[in-house]
Amino acid sequence: MTDVVIVGAGLAGLACARELVRQGVECVVLDAADAVGGRVRTDHVDGFQIDRGFQVHLTAYPEAQRVLDHDALDLRPFEPGALVWRGGAFERVGDPLRRPLQAAPTLLADVGSVADKLRVLRLRQSVTRGGVDSLWRRPEVTTERALRDRYGFSERMVDRFFRPFLGGVFLDGSLAESSRSFEFYFRMFSTGAAAVPAAGMQAIPEQLAAGLPAGTVRLDTPVAAVREGAVETEGGEALACRAVVVATDASAAAALVPGLSEPGWKGTLQLAWAAPAPPRDEAVLMLDGEGAGPVNNVQVMSAVAPTYAPGGQALVTASILGEAPAARAAPDAAARAQLRGWFGDEVDAWRLLAVTAVPHALPRLRSLAPPERPARVSDGLYVTGDWRRNGSINGALVAGRHAAEAVAQDVGAGRNG
Repeated sequence: MTDVVIVGAGLAGLACARELVRQGVECVVLDAADAVGGRVRTDHVDGFQIDRGFQVHLTAYPEAQRVLDHDALDLRPFEPGALVWRGGAFERVGDPLRRPLQAAPTLLADVGSVADKLRVLRLRQSVTRGGVDSLWRRPEVTTERALRDRYGFSERMVDRFFRPFLGGVFLDGSLAESSRSFEFYFRMFSTGAAAVPAAGMQAIPEQLAAGLPAGTVRLDTPVAAVREGAVETEGGEALACRAVVVATDASAAAALVPGLSEPGWKGTLQLAWAAPAPPRDEAVLMLDGEGAGPVNNVQVMSAVAPTYAPGGQALVTASILGEAPAARAAPDAAARAQLRGWFGDEVDAWRLLAVTAVPHALPRLRSLAPPERPARVSDGLYVTGDWRRNGSINGALVAGRHAAEAVAQDVGAGRNG
């Protein structure tokens, strides 16, 4: 018998456990996988660290600042801004406020007018005004409508910069995502750094798990069923408890909790290559500003964090949004054909390390109204995850904590009763 059983050792489940332990509530976390992290995982191939799907941690995330030890993660930042491939060359779109020397090339970049570049500063002022919670109360439209109507960006700026940049963030170049999500992300990019831990993105959930009492997390333990007061594992074990928190992804949660609807998913296809030398030795995001595809973005991860590759080699990764049908049959050949135009024949010397399909990369949330779905499903049964709030590390951490607060209140009331 334990107070709470949490199903899922992803970020939300670990954040939930962390808060329950802090409040003196006993809990156990079960997960079918062989490691913590859920969708935040890092694979090791021939001495390379390859995160599953291109992922970054935004240091301005409020909840991450609250619960993570950023210094211990040894975060390695990307340069602010991006290089946009357009017309046979890279155009630099930087952050003049943090990198004053990038002001001139940014103003001259053929991704929008000078007026568009000034509108970026006004956008930044708008999204950084007031507290973060104020963003969730703004009128909600699509991101594309907000860019064009609310902020006045030209079609050229939307298509050449925001569509590929936000396409990489949302894994959807249609810009149909909620304007609230866009404004939240733009605030995070504007006020902090995009970074990765030196040991890979999986270091984030591992840090959360390391802060829990020994034995709290049980891996390789798939759950067959949940009900009020008990969890049954596929191995036939029944765990009695006062409350159950389902902290899995939306599909697994819907399978365990009858009547629970799931929002659907956005996927990505990631390619990773070992290169004798970096095609560009900068810790910068490179974007397809022409929409030619299939690759949306490229990054030299070893330039961001040298720990991602063995000495004398470079790790290059690329993302194809939505597992583009044109690239499914031969993604390596399709990606190299495109990137040969960017970097020349050196791409032919790259050694393919991995092609990773991530069909459940982000929940498809068209609306963030309300900002978070309730955690309590019924007496003694709770559901949490980034898909209950917003598809981000911050969303998962906040949703997990909120579920723990609801559980602790109910369990405490039950004890007192």
